[in-house]
Amino acid sequence: MGIRKTKEHDVEIINRKAGFEYRFLDTFEAGIMLHGTEVKSIRKGNANLRDAYCFFRKGELYIKSLFIAEYEHGNMFNHESRRTRKLLLKRRELGKLEKQLKEKGLTIVPIRLYINERGLAKLEIALAQGKKVYDKRESIKQKDVNRDLDRIKKMY
Repeated sequence: MGIRKTKEHDVEIINRKAGFEYRFLDTFEAGIMLHGTEVKSIRKGNANLRDAYCFFRKGELYIKSLFIAEYEHGNMFNHESRRTRKLLLKRRELGKLEKQLKEKGLTIVPIRLYINERGLAKLEIALAQGKKVYDKRESIKQKDVNRDLDRIKKMY
């Protein structure tokens, strides 16, 4: 999980562990229904995607366990930090995801939470398949090879 700030208001919260645990088949950009203090907290970079997961309820997609810290200057109307939040996708995308989710071994994983150029909070989600132990070993091996190649390139 990493937080990257490129400009003053640009925040990008990344779920790094998801790339290690899952193989991404398809990615989608979803809006999130948030309260005002949640948006302010995200802009400060106080969010965590590590334990979050997505699920369908009555044909709508929700995210659970997405941690958004309470806003420090909030009052009695401050939000709950781990409440269930509705994700906003087009009906066609929801239908496609729900259909593919019924296949064995597929899940929906949040990858990245960011503020887009219009100032809206967006969540990048992926239809993913869990990796086996040998796939994870292969990922580690590939990462090591790439690191060694980069070191060699820097030397010459």
